[in-house]
Amino acid sequence: MNSYKVLHNQVFSSDEFSIVPIRYEDRMDLLKWRNEQIYHLRQDKPLTKEDQDVYFKSVVSDLFNKEFPNQILFSYMENDVCIGYGGLVHINWIDKHAEISFIMNTELEQDYFTKHWTIFLKLIEAVAFKELQLHKLVTYAFDLRPHLYEIIENAGFIKEAVLKEHSLFNGAYLDVIMHGKINRTKVSKA
Repeated sequence: MNSYKVLHNQVFSSDEFSIVPIRYEDRMDLLKWRNEQIYHLRQDKPLTKEDQDVYFKSVVSDLFNKEFPNQILFSYMENDVCIGYGGLVHINWIDKHAEISFIMNTELEQDYFTKHWTIFLKLIEAVAFKELQLHKLVTYAFDLRPHLYEIIENAGFIKEAVLKEHSLFNGAYLDVIMHGKINRTKVSKA
């Protein structure tokens, strides 16, 4: 298993669910899910196998050894089977904030969307707030999946902004909804 230099703990668990440093062997499942869900991602075209291999070899592999990586990505596991991935992206180490990114196996979205988003948020908050002592987490979502906002708000995130007609997608400008959560569980390091 790869490990992030910036993290003391590499695995974060809740019952049969865990997040582990993103695994190379999951890359083709991630590619499939990203391409199936391109409608809500900041991705302008379907990814190819070659794109994914290059990304993992040139970007992801470098993240593990960095003192302050700009993203920390995890495979999301259920009983040791990868069913999604996500992490902290656009990390700002000076201001101590990051954006949350998460997608799951497309086949699970219909019946388990709320369950997996809720579990993933709990796990990624442990990484961000307890392990890294970040000050704030944000979400950035095209206004396409209103059921997502209830989940985020139930996890303690506050709607902070609506960026009107902020992103061009399929010939139409979409609003972007942003939520944020401040770390209220900070532990001082002595």
